[in-house]
Order: sequence, then structure tokens, then C-alpha cells
Amino acid sequence: MTIRPIIRYPDRRLASPARPVTVFGDGLRELAQDLLDTMRSAPGIGITAPHIGVPLRVVVLELDSKDGPQTYVNPEITWASPEMILHREGSVSMPGVNDEVQRHARVRISYQDLDGNTQTEESDGLRAVCHQHEIDQLDGMFWLRLSRLKRERLVKRFEKMSRG
Repeated sequence: MTIRPIIRYPDRRLASPARPVTVFGDGLRELAQDLLDTMRSAPGIGITAPHIGVPLRVVVLELDSKDGPQTYVNPEITWASPEMILHREGSVSMPGVNDEVQRHARVRISYQDLDGNTQTEESDGLRAVCHQHEIDQLDGMFWLRLSRLKRERLVKRFEKMSRG
């Protein structure tokens, strides 16, 4: 069990797209476990490898204890519903700050599991929001779904909280 330091906004690494995972094995399993341990300690419900300074396309989500944690390697959105929803979002890289973001109500993603097997998953509600949020972060999009004004307000609020 290793809890790694979380990179904080405005670190430039958060704006860089993550690279695809090409090697599956013990190192990837260790990374996934470190992400889970780090996310739980943050606390959070989702985290990406770039959040801990590893520029790889790996996401860990844990939305409830019943389903347990899920690891997504190289996730991509393959379909999104035309219906949209608003959901309050935050980031482990900007703790204490959140805002309403408009997202697709349902999505289908393609990803690989820890063994490299291709999987697909359809999701709605919170899980769909998390898939979109974390894939945005893998693509280097940090709060870019917000208007410029809202984004600037969030950044100012975070800077003020960080100083205080």
C-alpha cells in the first residue's frame, strides 16, 4: 500500500495528454493499487495516473462499496447520449473546490482491464459523469468544460484557500 503525493493545480502536467498503456503486468497492477490507496486517502471517488505524476491512461473509480473499485486502462468514450445533465464536480488536484458541469447523461466507453483485455461499459448518472470527467483529465482537459468566468472564479477560490 503506497499513498503517493497528488499533483496540485496549476501544475502543467495536468494539462498534458496521458500516453496509452502498452505494458500490462505487475507494474500496472501496483500503479492501480497505489491509485486506489491515494484516492481513498484524498478522499475521492475517482483518480487518474496523471494526478500522481504518471502520464499514463489509467483511471480508478470507487463509487460505492457494493461494486468496489474499478480500474480502466486506456479508456475512450465511444458513444454519448444527446441528453445532458448537470452534476457538481471536483478534483483531487484542486481539493475543496467544485462546481456544476454539464455532461452527457449516458456514455459508452471502451477500455482495457489490468490484463489487457478489451472491455466496453455503458453508464449513466454519476458513473457516466465520472467516466467523462476522468477521461477529460487523461486528455489534459482540466476544468475546460466550464465557462472561462466560472473557471477563473474556481481558480481564485482555490488560490485563496491554498494561501489561507
